[in-house]
Amino acid sequence: MSEPAIAVRGLRKSFGAKEAVAGIDLEIAAGSLAGLVGPNGAGKTTSLSMMTGLLRPDAGQILINGLDVWADPRAAKAVIGVVPDQASLFERLSGAEMLEYAGRLRGLPAGEARSRAAQLLGLLDLAADAKRLVADYSTGMRKKAALGCALIHNPSVLFLDEPLEGVDPISGDVIRRLLTRYTGSGSTVLFSSHVIELVEQICDHVCVIDKGRIAATGSTGQVRGGKTLQQAFIDLVGPRAGDEEGLTWLGSSSS
Repeated sequence: MSEPAIAVRGLRKSFGAKEAVAGIDLEIAAGSLAGLVGPNGAGKTTSLSMMTGLLRPDAGQILINGLDVWADPRAAKAVIGVVPDQASLFERLSGAEMLEYAGRLRGLPAGEARSRAAQLLGLLDLAADAKRLVADYSTGMRKKAALGCALIHNPSVLFLDEPLEGVDPISGDVIRRLLTRYTGSGSTVLFSSHVIELVEQICDHVCVIDKGRIAATGSTGQVRGGKTLQQAFIDLVGPRAGDEEGLTWLGSSSS
């Protein structure tokens, strides 16, 4: 079998007495469009931050195309692109300037960075707004611009944290189509989300995380097990309802 694009072994992270990630293991094959799903506070963002070299793990190993993220961070980070949940963008640059700058930071010659920036802006439906300041971009435009910055050096593995949160349907469709095209060429995507319907629609691999542990991982069909992914998810992580008996007044219309 070929080497997995992403291999995580025994990954752990605690914040004081709180164990946010409790020894997870997972493998994502090259060319996969994989979703990391879980309830709020399950450890999705912490896990992705460690996988991309943004947060040092307490224990464990992360290999990207066989490169150890923490033993050889320079080599590993050269082959990945990252869009964090709250991406910090250069507000006083135009969209075109920001993508070109991202390309230059990744070592591209000026002409190549400018050419790729223009192509990505067109593909992301941002060409008409290329000269506008990023500070004036909407949430959807900012998400697309951040994705362009992550892709400009043509990484083989892309990590996204809640890439469609707060994004309008048109921008969301643009991002989905680009991710499908990207993985169709053999590259790999791992993105976190709590929107189960989205993951079921576009992902071929699903990892369910709950309370810092992997509850299930495999192809979307395997994790679904003949159910909808939403139902399988609920069955895996359990109900989150509180004590409803104490809310007998809720919804009453007494005068």
